[in-house]
Amino acid sequence: MLELTMAAVSAADEGATAGMLMADAPSEPGTVLRVGRDTSLCRLSTPDDWLFVSRVHLEFLCGPDGGWQMTWLRGSQPEPSSEVRLTVAGEVRAVSYGGVVPLPRGGSGEVVIQDRTAPRSVNVGFYHDM
Repeated sequence: MLELTMAAVSAADEGATAGMLMADAPSEPGTVLRVGRDTSLCRLSTPDDWLFVSRVHLEFLCGPDGGWQMTWLRGSQPEPSSEVRLTVAGEVRAVSYGGVVPLPRGGSGEVVIQDRTAPRSVNVGFYHDM
């Protein structure tokens, strides 16, 4: 099972956990969880006016072996208005626009979508339960 928690954080809210959203899905091949502004496509949705987040920004996909990967989906613009960072076991790494990264089996971490123009972010914690 993959469990996701999401918080939309602006400078005024930093450190707050109120308004966290949660989603989970079984580790079955082909299972998908999405994060973005489009509530019809995404289990975890950000505020509509946070345009630094695409309609469908992140996709978590369970592969044939039960492992999960995350993709930063390319939006309609050639350059993103955000940055995406993945933190696992204290190691932070940038995710490339359109990039795919495997998530650790039985591990946890955080994905941060950071607005390039304002002090706001979307923080998505994940836990892969074996």
